[in-house]
Amino acid sequence: MSEPCPLLIDRADGVMTLTLNRPEARNALSPEMLVRLAQAWYEFRDTKDLRVAILTGAGDESFCAGGDLKRTMPLITGARQPEDEWDDKLMENLQQFLDAILRGFELYKPVIAAVNGEALGGGTEITNACDLRVAAEHAVFGTPEAKVGLLPGGGSLTRLPRQVPYAKALEILMIGDSFTAREALQMGLLNYVVPKQELMAKARELAGKLAANGPLAVQKIKEGVIRSSGRPMAEALAIEDEVSAVVMSSRDAREGPRAFKEKRKPQFTGE
Repeated sequence: MSEPCPLLIDRADGVMTLTLNRPEARNALSPEMLVRLAQAWYEFRDTKDLRVAILTGAGDESFCAGGDLKRTMPLITGARQPEDEWDDKLMENLQQFLDAILRGFELYKPVIAAVNGEALGGGTEITNACDLRVAAEHAVFGTPEAKVGLLPGGGSLTRLPRQVPYAKALEILMIGDSFTAREALQMGLLNYVVPKQELMAKARELAGKLAANGPLAVQKIKEGVIRSSGRPMAEALAIEDEVSAVVMSSRDAREGPRAFKEKRKPQFTGE
């Protein structure tokens, strides 16, 4: 009997929903899951009709436990040799690991994290890589790597100090204690905390609003924010001018005001 696919993908109304599907392993990232997840992000990036992605986990106990300590990490460190086609595929191109967790992957379409449970270690790091974040009330976050002599190198050293106050970021990263969804909301790491039964409805609500907006405008907003982050003011404003020029010369920029004037829903094409 074959094992269930570790990544479930749904595509509807411009939204791609990705569900990490290894609840028995706390949705830890196996080699197969990493390869499939990387391929899904490539599809999302390159498919015009897909405007928003939602990333969540199966079950209500764990969102993602990060890299699988029994299969993935020993494979990457050389502690075990490839045993199947998915091990081979991952080792043939390790960039897939980084792309799967959105570390350095250039993606300007919006991604929503729907955190359905525990998100320690890599789970917190993937959450930090998403643009909007919704969590169930019982979700727990944290980067405990320092407790075992490691560090959270999946993007947290770079992202977290940009997303929460500096002192809080260093406390999270260096001490490694876990914190609740409510605490994450208070420090600005989350957009919303909802009862677990309302999690996907809230994520889909946000996705629907994003998908209804001008796709080019949404993507250029994200691009402008990312590319200008940490830059001197003059450089940042130059990037803002660059992305603004692309949007203002687009068909969508003419369609939006026209639809408003005609009191109808705009028909955006991303062009």
